[in-house]
Amino acid sequence: MTGVAAVPGPFDPYVASIVEATLRAIDEKAGLDAVVLDMRGLVDSFDALVLVTGRGDRHVRTLAEHIEALVARDATVRPQHVEGWASAQWIALDFCDVIVHVFDPAARAYYDLEHLWSAASAHRPQLAP
Repeated sequence: MTGVAAVPGPFDPYVASIVEATLRAIDEKAGLDAVVLDMRGLVDSFDALVLVTGRGDRHVRTLAEHIEALVARDATVRPQHVEGWASAQWIALDFCDVIVHVFDPAARAYYDLEHLWSAASAHRPQLAP
């Protein structure tokens, strides 16, 4: 994984493969302020929540498309559900055990999911400059 720090863990190999592919896609498309929240012990429905910001609607769509493609290629998983393509202010990709949220800056600030889930352990990967 070029320029991306190790995934927090220990996630099981399946979850780790999705998170790693997601972080690789974020790194390759220059996503901003990526964070992985470890949701184990807080919710039963998924293990990890990945948040990232795009510079605008086009960048948000590009990030979401690239994440979907790399997770499909590297982890052989497709999202069970996707929301937000129309406006591209906030696109959610539901990979069951991993949920990915790609925001524009205003939506990320407004919804402030990091504050909402402040009890979760947060990992901020070091992406390539």
